[in-house]
Amino acid sequence: MRLSYPLLLCLAGFASAQKVKVEELYARYCTGCHGANFEGGQGGSLVDGNWKHGSSDDEIFTSIAKGNLQMGMTPWEGVLSIDQIRSLVIFLREKEKQTLAAGMDFPVPSPDKVTKTELHDYRIETVVEKGLAKPWAIAFLPDGRRLVTEKAGGLRFIGADGKIDPEAIEGTPPVIDHGQGGLMEVALHPDHRKNGWIYLGFSDGTREKKADGKEDVRCITAVARGRIKDHRWTDQQWIYRPEPEFRSGAGVHFGTRFVFDKGYVYFVIGERGGMMEAQDLKRPNGKIFRLHDDGRIPADNPFVNSPGAIPGIWSYGHRNPQGLTMDPRDGLLYSTEHGPRGGDELNLILPGRNYGWPVITYGMNYDGTPMVGITAKEGMEQPLVYWVPSIAACGLDFLSGTRFPKWRNDLFAGGLAQQEVRRIRIVDRKVVSQEIVLKNIGRVRDVACGPDGLLYVILNDPDRIVRLVPAGG
Repeated sequence: MRLSYPLLLCLAGFASAQKVKVEELYARYCTGCHGANFEGGQGGSLVDGNWKHGSSDDEIFTSIAKGNLQMGMTPWEGVLSIDQIRSLVIFLREKEKQTLAAGMDFPVPSPDKVTKTELHDYRIETVVEKGLAKPWAIAFLPDGRRLVTEKAGGLRFIGADGKIDPEAIEGTPPVIDHGQGGLMEVALHPDHRKNGWIYLGFSDGTREKKADGKEDVRCITAVARGRIKDHRWTDQQWIYRPEPEFRSGAGVHFGTRFVFDKGYVYFVIGERGGMMEAQDLKRPNGKIFRLHDDGRIPADNPFVNSPGAIPGIWSYGHRNPQGLTMDPRDGLLYSTEHGPRGGDELNLILPGRNYGWPVITYGMNYDGTPMVGITAKEGMEQPLVYWVPSIAACGLDFLSGTRFPKWRNDLFAGGLAQQEVRRIRIVDRKVVSQEIVLKNIGRVRDVACGPDGLLYVILNDPDRIVRLVPAGG
């Protein structure tokens, strides 16, 4: 079919409009009334938290689109696309939250003081101060030692005294350290005392030199298990290794994280920058998987009888989940997921459900250009919470034990970009409260409840491991 010249011009104009950054949209259409710094003027302030015509995202969207001629507010729906209006909503939310946060005091812990929060006061203890290179995840061994992964491929023992074994475990699987990928997750089988199994999640693939001297890297997240004997990785078995055709040269969105329950292992593979591949059940990208802990396919998985679908898929439409955990009270599965700019999510993961990426999202492109104008669609799940600005969600665990009784069964979520740990209370599958309990001591890579009932936090920049201890001891 040949497109007419006027239609081609129309399409070209639309494509050009989609490349306009939100900062430029605001400067072009909004500063005259609301000020270059959002402070207000003929129109009200956009960053003081007071919204005259409704404070929800939908109400702000409607205010921009429909305007209010009696109040002097221009309707912009004939000028701006719904995608552009949605990007303005995200932008205004970012500026509002940043302005309000600037006047708040956050708990910034240090070893020489007690840090106060709403329900518990705590002290922070350094578990490992130096010697780790980009630590990613932690697992707790029965003898009091810990296993820690390093992004470049190292798997190391850390003693109960915090001393790092100078030699990494030998013979671990080859890891492609590429972009955001590397050796990521480590977890013990629930019956580790009996069977010794240790699970690793890592970027698997190839790295080859081309004729022009450049590297050709092709990789995707894979899961393997093995045992450690005499400081060496042995007995390796693949739990899930995607076919080479699914490997990508992209350096983003590897996902990972493990949860074990009743003989099953759940794990994440990010969409690797493939976006719409998250919607394709024939591809592993952007999926949460559920397998028997030896890699077999469960007969009751939701897509096991769907022609062409990968039978291990549990849920789909994910971008880049880097937090995955299970509620000890009811066995429900939760994940935190990196969205685009503005749009990080906390999701309740249910079998066979579609979580929408990239058809719906609460975010926009990182460069400020619009993405999509819709945040909901029939047949696609809504997040329990989404965070604007993005927190860069990473690491997630429920706190158990008795050391912090008022925090028991609360969910703790890490944030890389915002350098924070959030305490989230969930009641009847709904978030009823949030609190930042730690802020600005490093990028939070992982959050894990130890067998001692304390909260362990892996930090990058600088690389170290700390834990939260009740102030009373």
